[in-house]
Amino acid sequence: MMPFAEIVREALSSQAAAKQRTILALIGIVIGIGSVIALVTVGQMVQLTSLQQFQQMGTNIITVQRGWGDKGGGNAKQQGPSQHMTWGDAEDLKANVSGLEMVAPYTSTWGQPLYTDRPLDMPVMGVTRSFADINKLEVLKGRFISDLDGYSFFGVLGAGAAQKLAKLGVADPVGKTVFFKKRGFKIVGVLKRTAEGGMRPYEINPGMMIPVRTSYLFKRERNVNEIMARLAPNADRHLVIKAVKRYFKQRHPGMLTQVRSAEQLIAEMAKQSQLFTLLLGAIGSISLLVGGIGVMNVMLVAVTERRKEIGIRRALGAEQIDIQAQFLVESVILCLAGGLIGIALGVGAAYVLSKVNGWIFFVSGWGLALGVGVSSAIGVFFGYFPARQASRLNPILALRDE
Repeated sequence: MMPFAEIVREALSSQAAAKQRTILALIGIVIGIGSVIALVTVGQMVQLTSLQQFQQMGTNIITVQRGWGDKGGGNAKQQGPSQHMTWGDAEDLKANVSGLEMVAPYTSTWGQPLYTDRPLDMPVMGVTRSFADINKLEVLKGRFISDLDGYSFFGVLGAGAAQKLAKLGVADPVGKTVFFKKRGFKIVGVLKRTAEGGMRPYEINPGMMIPVRTSYLFKRERNVNEIMARLAPNADRHLVIKAVKRYFKQRHPGMLTQVRSAEQLIAEMAKQSQLFTLLLGAIGSISLLVGGIGVMNVMLVAVTERRKEIGIRRALGAEQIDIQAQFLVESVILCLAGGLIGIALGVGAAYVLSKVNGWIFFVSGWGLALGVGVSSAIGVFFGYFPARQASRLNPILALRDE
């Protein structure tokens, strides 16, 4: 058998002599490997970014929401919310459930606040001081809502809401007045932009926060949308969740209560991300399959075009295994080169997407190794049949080809 170095040299020489065919074979593999690397990397970046958002707030956060389902009592069933969580429930929660360090109820409603008769489409949240502590909100200008504000008409703008005012020519909204439901709210603070996702309510950045007691002036009942709570150090999450459910069951026997923790959401998100990554990888694999078939077609054409060359080499003493090895190495080199180019393009595409969407950019080592390994495997798999055909050509019939 010929030395391996000689086989590689012959393979490179043959590919250089057929540049157009080589480039066509490379394109399919580049697209296939590039799409797989880009899609899998994007899936991992999204997962890492979401995990970081949870870590910023801490994993010792739970949320309590009103459940949806059957109303207790009797044989009749009524679909929908059975009851409501109230301000009184939130005030008494910490005193009745051990293991809670801080509780932050909030209300939320969409409206159309006005600034000098110009509409500002934004949510309005009724919050307490502890809301900022639990969500780790940072004040850019002014101050946040205080528990001493009571029924005052003060407002704090999220970063997105402040941008809306900036478009109206208000560079510094602190001290300005925004009207909501015919009441003027003096802006006392502006928040820094907060990372979205995790356990944080989505209304923070685009909304205006007002004292929770003031928000009840616009509501018929003293209901709350959700209660956020921080667990005390060393508190058992499972025991606290059971105690919270028991507390609401005693106060509202017919109400279903949904209690979620950061750890539960992280576990659910990890499962979803794995499925998402597998799905993206499967989609990219279709491109790989197409690229591999393209390589096989190109190698079959090469065998047909080089029948006379194969006949001469066999006549000069080359064995079947030498011919097969050369064509197989050509296929592997094609796919490996296409894989390396595809990895570079895939990583580049993932980098651009991370910058556009504000994701954390990283490239996993196993992903790069997977790209190289898969491209080599494709070269062997789709190159074997053409190589086998080339090695089994009858040298006498091959030499007669014109």
